[in-house]
Amino acid sequence: MTQNYNSHLEALNEIRSLMERSSRFISLSGLSGVAAGLWALIGAAAAYLYLGASPLDGKHLYYQQPIPIEKWGLDYLSFFLLDATLVLILALSSGIFFTTRKARQKGQLVWGPLTQRLLLNLALPLVAGGIFCLGLAYHGLMGLIAPTTLVFYGLALINTSKYTLNDIRYLGITEVALGLMALFLPGYGLEFWCIGFGLLHIIYGLILYFKYERTA
Repeated sequence: MTQNYNSHLEALNEIRSLMERSSRFISLSGLSGVAAGLWALIGAAAAYLYLGASPLDGKHLYYQQPIPIEKWGLDYLSFFLLDATLVLILALSSGIFFTTRKARQKGQLVWGPLTQRLLLNLALPLVAGGIFCLGLAYHGLMGLIAPTTLVFYGLALINTSKYTLNDIRYLGITEVALGLMALFLPGYGLEFWCIGFGLLHIIYGLILYFKYERTA
């Protein structure tokens, strides 16, 4: 009787695992989040060096509008565009590397219909947010760009969470809350970026790693 029960339980667990694999992208690596957070902090540190500022030092005028500064052979806008682009490329490259490695270790498909749906649901809010930020920059509302990126990024994570680990939903909610908070503290955009894209990624990445990978 006990043997039959155990056999049925194993069969149900196997069916559940197969259903989870077919409906959710579970190869997402926590280390990719840690890497993205580290790259974001490095990018923020470069921005502080460029501006000659320190976190929470009260010098926040540079968030309100582009300032006539040139350093390291780059003007203000060129530097921030290059800095953001490099951080994005390095974060994406790290995410692809760690996630692909985890999928291969588990013998799972990396690219397929599920991955395409996940990326589509991630891209829609991000593209909308990017266009919205361009509109803010066009109207000179530079101080609202950092909070806006956090809000739209959080919405993208929430929208994507139904295709991957549930923990991503909580990260998304936290990012949205952080972005809304930043709206009422103008001038601290880079500090909120450090928390949202840096520290939160590292914390959630470590949680995912020890919860799903270290014990696997």
